[in-house]
Amino acid sequence: MRNRVPSRWLLPLLVAVLLGASGPAGAQTSMSSPLATELAEVLAAANLDAMAARDGTSDRFMAALAFPGQLLVVSARYEAPVYVVEKIGAQQYRDVYIDLNAASIANTKILVTDVGADGLAGGGTVDVYDDGSRVLRFDGNPGGQGLSQDDYDAALAEADQEYARMLEALLTQAR
Repeated sequence: MRNRVPSRWLLPLLVAVLLGASGPAGAQTSMSSPLATELAEVLAAANLDAMAARDGTSDRFMAALAFPGQLLVVSARYEAPVYVVEKIGAQQYRDVYIDLNAASIANTKILVTDVGADGLAGGGTVDVYDDGSRVLRFDGNPGGQGLSQDDYDAALAEADQEYARMLEALLTQAR
């Protein structure tokens, strides 16, 4: 004889399982986490410490520097796109990173410090996202930055989405 769950218990059981699977309240699934991990692995396998890519056909570029356990990723518009395209073609990725960090068009730079190279919602590290208008520390402490939990979660989701977009472009170039 099979053990069967009475039908009146199916809906509450399903709800309990789904709520339990989603983790604690406020927890988010990081879009950037698998991409950051993959980029770090791809760069290590190719013995590269940097990568750069163009954002489609625009004058926006992104570049990453990889260190053991850390990714520094910058995205910015550049006034002389041809210059950056040439450097990418010559695989001068570190130079592109430096150029974007130093000589990009004002107020277009986004800089991500991904400690752990595990995405912005990584476990227990302090990641930093600087979009020129604000610097956010993703360390699980919204109050330390004067943010409510909802504002912190919204900022993290927005930053994570943009970081994932940057990582995807870099991975496309790296492959």
